[in-house]
Amino acid sequence: MTTLLVSHHACIDHDTGSFHPESPDRLRAVQRVLEAEDFMMLHREDAPHVTREQLLRVHPMSHIDSIFDHVPREGHHHVDSDTILSPDSGEAALRAAGGMIQAVDEVMGKTVRNAFVAVRPPGHHAELTTAMGFCLFNNAAIGAFHARAQWGAERVAVVDWDVHHGNGTQHIFWDDPAMFYASTHEAGTFPNTGFANETGAHGNIVNCPLRSGCDGEGFREAFSDRVMPALRAFAPDIIIISAGFDAHVMDPLANLNLKVGDFTWATQQVMDLAGEICDNRVVSVLEGGYDITALASCVSAHVRTLMEH
Repeated sequence: MTTLLVSHHACIDHDTGSFHPESPDRLRAVQRVLEAEDFMMLHREDAPHVTREQLLRVHPMSHIDSIFDHVPREGHHHVDSDTILSPDSGEAALRAAGGMIQAVDEVMGKTVRNAFVAVRPPGHHAELTTAMGFCLFNNAAIGAFHARAQWGAERVAVVDWDVHHGNGTQHIFWDDPAMFYASTHEAGTFPNTGFANETGAHGNIVNCPLRSGCDGEGFREAFSDRVMPALRAFAPDIIIISAGFDAHVMDPLANLNLKVGDFTWATQQVMDLAGEICDNRVVSVLEGGYDITALASCVSAHVRTLMEH
């Protein structure tokens, strides 16, 4: 079995406007780097549309309708100052969430070993009824709930190393003891959530805020000492990675100092544990990362590590 890459050209057509950090060039760079010879063995598929039923496992109809009702025929609609809709945003959001569904189906069905979902808009800031932080629907949570509903997964874990706390995933998982969320993120930055004492209604949330300027040593310590033991104890049936790469030292939107090797190491840690506890079932989905060169390098290393396990 090989690694699956799920993406779709429609995700490039989501236009956030000039100078917006969450730009189509992000996905262009990711797709370009994954065309290199090193990645010839990837199994590639276009992301399908997510269905309303699949969206409704996470988001109420009022939220779904609100997103599509506000997609403009031309120009832009601002959900908030940072979260923007353009005429093709609805299609992109359907493909982004649908890519997660496809990846979960193939990993749980054992037609591939693991998967990387290269899509935009990202998802981990989207709460049950609120689009925010560049995110419309919560792709990781949609994949998690699909794994339970369609494949009978009793426990699903999301590990999030984006530099910004995934407030949306935490919000959605908070009261559900069968869903686990762990996050490493920069303290004191958007969305100003993810304090260490936010542990969920059932102790199913693990937050590891990192001080501004923290480097790979501090990140690896938090990941080794807090995230991995809790993940092992939870013993999920599948692990979803919210793979943001904006903790890289070159990223303009935050102030952590990670390097490519730190993301490679974290990927290896998750894959090693997945091999022990959940038959290697891992689905990774792109979240943040706003320095185009750093993003491409990090994704290249991340996917290569997925392929090697």
